[in-house]
Amino acid sequence: MLFTPFRLLFALLLAGVCATAQPLRVAPNGRYLVDGQGKPFFYLGDTAWEIFSRLTREEAGQYLKNRAAKGFTVIEAPVLPIFGRLQAPNAYGQVPLHGQDPDRPNEAYFELVDYVVNAANGLGMYFALAPTWGDKVSMTAWSGSGPEIFTPEKARRYGEWIGRRYRDKRIIWMLGGDRNPEKPEHLAAWREMAAGIEAGTGGNCLLTYHPEGPGNSAVYFHDDAWLDFNMVQSGHSRKDYPNDSLIGVNYARQPAKPTLDGEPRYEDHPVDWKPAKGWFDDYDVRQAAYWALLSGAAGHVYGNHNVWQFWQPGREPVSHARTPWQQALDQPGAAQMGYARKLFESVAWHTLVPAPQLLRNPGSGTGRQVAAASADGTLLVAYSPLGEPLRVDAQQFSPGSGTARWFDPRNGTFSPVRKQPAAGKPFVPPSKGRGQDWVLVLEKSTLR
Repeated sequence: MLFTPFRLLFALLLAGVCATAQPLRVAPNGRYLVDGQGKPFFYLGDTAWEIFSRLTREEAGQYLKNRAAKGFTVIEAPVLPIFGRLQAPNAYGQVPLHGQDPDRPNEAYFELVDYVVNAANGLGMYFALAPTWGDKVSMTAWSGSGPEIFTPEKARRYGEWIGRRYRDKRIIWMLGGDRNPEKPEHLAAWREMAAGIEAGTGGNCLLTYHPEGPGNSAVYFHDDAWLDFNMVQSGHSRKDYPNDSLIGVNYARQPAKPTLDGEPRYEDHPVDWKPAKGWFDDYDVRQAAYWALLSGAAGHVYGNHNVWQFWQPGREPVSHARTPWQQALDQPGAAQMGYARKLFESVAWHTLVPAPQLLRNPGSGTGRQVAAASADGTLLVAYSPLGEPLRVDAQQFSPGSGTARWFDPRNGTFSPVRKQPAAGKPFVPPSKGRGQDWVLVLEKSTLR
């Protein structure tokens, strides 16, 4: 790979930033992640599944700068791509493996991976790097073109090789790749790959597993020591899917491990993959995010159906992509996920625990309300998906003390609750209806 002097200097600077990066780790209480200084880390991810197989360096830079500006902290992508059966070359004509053999990685292909990882790290973002998409271990699920190339032995060697290569980068290791292990040999392959990564990084790593949707990594690996945090995938099957129920199941497990929805309904994605059923929009994105975040999630992941596959005219789409990825970058849901991070980082979000008992008549379906509170009684955050009144249980919460604000998840702004209701009366959001969701933030109040 040829470098201009400027590009060489830029690459060296990025490498220096990455080499000194301290890895994330799990907080002592097992509920969220912290950085090298022990500061709570809000995992806000974006799925860029085909970034290594479809984009040039310049295009990848355009994408990454956009996501960094919107507040994303993690980019998710597999090194070995989803489609093309390992024979489709990247933008520079390179395939990832010689002879489709994981023991023979193609250095020219991995130079592009290096460049993109360094660029993301240089912008302050981590890469949730999947060593492979799951079809290279098991072809039993829908997505991917295979072929199955990983025996447990090859998985161990490849894991150690790739772990060593990226041991000094800001990396979260994400096994699975949209796959639920269905056979003993699949379980063995993933466990060996995890062991290889731990060996290659010297144990200086954070590992999770991305399941097929709707699915849950905890079903297969929660008791494995290598699994640092869980991922669920609520998927794209229907509107109003209660992804918070998946989060709640994991939140109740012991030992406690952080959990998050690694693939909820994507913006501009056909419902159940069928355009006749409609398309998920930014409201669907927000609903899934706040349901999860106020039910114990350690962060959240966004996806856009056009962006993950980097679709553009002339490129074969997957399931009815309809907006060129460069335009889809600025569809409203992406910025609104940055607003969600803004909200949670403006309060002591890491102290929140699910508090459904504080809401009376929370409703069901689309408008189901959720809430979380700090154990010390200083913070309550509640979400009303349809802008319907929030009835806080007056016997457990004193609404007359402290400060009360409304957060508008559409534009990221706060406004005061101008007149707090009397005990037993509801907090009434500023507007009501589909797309008029609101977040109530009560601080320095007294929870009994």
